[in-house]
Amino acid sequence: MGEPGVSYLIQDEGRKILFDVGYSDVFIKNAQKMNIHFRDLDYLVLSHGHLDHTWGLTSLIKYYTEASIEKIDCTKPTVVTHPSSFLAKRIKGLEQIGSIISQEELSKHFKMKLSKEPLWLTDRLVFLGEIERKNNFEAKKPIGKVIKDDFEEDDYSIDDSALAYRSSKGLVIITGCSHSGICNIVEYAKKICKDDRIIDIVGGFHLLNPKKEQLQGTLEFMKKLKPKEVHACHCTDLKSKIALSQVTNLKEVGVGQTFEYK
Repeated sequence: MGEPGVSYLIQDEGRKILFDVGYSDVFIKNAQKMNIHFRDLDYLVLSHGHLDHTWGLTSLIKYYTEASIEKIDCTKPTVVTHPSSFLAKRIKGLEQIGSIISQEELSKHFKMKLSKEPLWLTDRLVFLGEIERKNNFEAKKPIGKVIKDDFEEDDYSIDDSALAYRSSKGLVIITGCSHSGICNIVEYAKKICKDDRIIDIVGGFHLLNPKKEQLQGTLEFMKKLKPKEVHACHCTDLKSKIALSQVTNLKEVGVGQTFEYK
């Protein structure tokens, strides 16, 4: 089943990491169809606080609650995300586009590890924390408003982060929405992992009706980067995918796919 959200299950060194939980319970239903369960997750990583990445949290809480009632052994994961992921977010016409579960409420169900700094989940997989923003063609437009200390201000999605995996052949970048800029994310991952080789970029590129400057800057960056493959999805529109296919080895990506890196 598909929906306008993302959720990835990552396994490395005997650890299981769930990255984002989509919009609803669809990620659980898809996992069940693939004979996958979440009873032994080590980490639950949230890329940022937007609804299409966090609203599945209520379904995951229900999943563990039902397992407890039925006396099914479960190990609840530790939640890893940026400290600003649970701030209230809104855009015109919608009162809440952020998480509908507060940090306080979520902490009643899971251990929490909030970090602006990079956090290594395994020897090869890192949560990047707050992304450095150095490119002048991306991450410049706010998405609605964020509420901080009872004050409303433009939301530049400072909480937006990603994962980077160090394979033997180079880095795999795994994103949620890339509000912080897909090129900024790649550059920061290279810095943190001390590796300039990029073998794959999987996830949203935040290229949904992008301005000409943003798309052109991204294309020029990718052309110089020369990643082995690119699996752009989620908030990457068809026009942007076609443009990316002219400068990268763009691959199809969808529900139920499995990727393996060594």
